[in-house]
Amino acid sequence: MSFHVIRALTMRYWFLYQRSSFRILDLFFWPMMDLFVWGFLTLYLMQAKSGIPGYFTFLIGAVIFWNVLYRAQQAVTVSFLDDIWSRNLLNIFVAPVRPSDFIAATYIVGLLQCLIVCVTMTLFARFYEFDILRLGAALVPLFVNLVLMGWWLGMFTMGMILRFGEMAQPLAWAVPYLLQPISAVFYPIDVLPPWLRPFAYCSPATYVFEGMRQVLRGEGLSASNLCAAFALNALYMLLAAIFFGSMFHQARKIGLLSKFGT
Repeated sequence: MSFHVIRALTMRYWFLYQRSSFRILDLFFWPMMDLFVWGFLTLYLMQAKSGIPGYFTFLIGAVIFWNVLYRAQQAVTVSFLDDIWSRNLLNIFVAPVRPSDFIAATYIVGLLQCLIVCVTMTLFARFYEFDILRLGAALVPLFVNLVLMGWWLGMFTMGMILRFGEMAQPLAWAVPYLLQPISAVFYPIDVLPPWLRPFAYCSPATYVFEGMRQVLRGEGLSASNLCAAFALNALYMLLAAIFFGSMFHQARKIGLLSKFGT
């Protein structure tokens, strides 16, 4: 990988956001709408059911964490789609840009988006008397695992688009939500039917959201949950890289890259 190429690509994608009010609006609009809806729902439930414990505000924390994962994945796939829509994908890879440089740049953009969204939602979450900093030292490893999951999901989605062409573009938005029901985002894994739980344990996000609820209940972060999340993310990152590399090589070999966006 080349640091200068990664830096140039990162600046390019970042300039796209600075010059487009709609991109900036998209960066803040959906996370804030999620926060407002789930925040008011949490207040209603706590007022209607006075016996509900205070840690029930984990719903707000789940919304913030889910947006971290989603934004990390979106930054990777949408950056790729931007080059398809602008008919610039072929130009990118005709230049001395390796696939690893391209992916690293989208990862950096994704991390920046995650930080911006997380900070913004954290500030507004105080309106609902929720402070994500209550997670303490557990906040960093949980955040990192969600970013890692978003990264490999984005790389996998890019591979799917390369494999099936532009008709697979809706996967850029669909893939994260396909995993949401089994990732224990808004409810504990015990709620799932027994036959579905083995699939839930295959998702790194499951251990992150279960860990978040453990910390908010005052039980502390389970080391086994944390290790499982990191191990699964490492495995899936490797598999996603192999898959994307194979699809990219095939697309370049048969000339598919030149057909994108034409």
